[in-house]
Amino acid sequence: MMERVRQLSPRHKARVTGVFCLLNILTGIFAQGFVSQRLVVFGDPARTATNILAHESLFRLGFTVYMVEMACQIVFIALFYELLKPVSRSVSLVAAFLGLAGCTIKTFSRVFYLAPVFILRGTASLSAFNHEQQQALALLLLKVNDQGAAMALAFFGFYALLTGYLMFRSAFLPRFLGLWSLIAGVGWLSFLYPPLGYYLFLYLAPFALLGAIALIVWLLAFGVNEQRWREQANAAGITGT
Repeated sequence: MMERVRQLSPRHKARVTGVFCLLNILTGIFAQGFVSQRLVVFGDPARTATNILAHESLFRLGFTVYMVEMACQIVFIALFYELLKPVSRSVSLVAAFLGLAGCTIKTFSRVFYLAPVFILRGTASLSAFNHEQQQALALLLLKVNDQGAAMALAFFGFYALLTGYLMFRSAFLPRFLGLWSLIAGVGWLSFLYPPLGYYLFLYLAPFALLGAIALIVWLLAFGVNEQRWREQANAAGITGT
């Protein structure tokens, strides 16, 4: 797949990158906003348990969409590496690894999202726990899932900083996209201290979402300046451009 991507023109490569970024955003909004936030009430174990058991198919769908979200984000990170490496191959590679580290943490945290289904079904291995304890344990695991996603945001903060720097330095993407990514990256780094990150989240998320939308629109509508991309790639000694 990556070999086929390399054969695309820079503009088409940018548009494919924009498609996967859009899919990543849409699946994340659906799984988090229309499933998790609808069913999970963090201060109420009984209500959360009731919601999950009453809408188990929807809850499981949320897990599936979370997995699709991560798959789209991994592809996006790989494609964005290809797009930005003419600016600096080493910085783009480091950014990609940091982004993939965030994806790995977030993907494994989703195990804790799905686990409450098995707990609330009252399997034999949990017979030592009464009904209320099972509900409390299920909610605890959902909180661990949430904390895991928060840990990932710190890595995405480093990723946004580096990709923002590369976009700002590039000759083929507008500088305002890079500046927006830099500011968003600084914001996500607040999750290095999760209480601060959660406190600022309602301000950070809309700002970062607007930046992502701006990037998606630009990539889909304009792609990149092919001439400048090729000039920068040739100057960096990148072949196959």
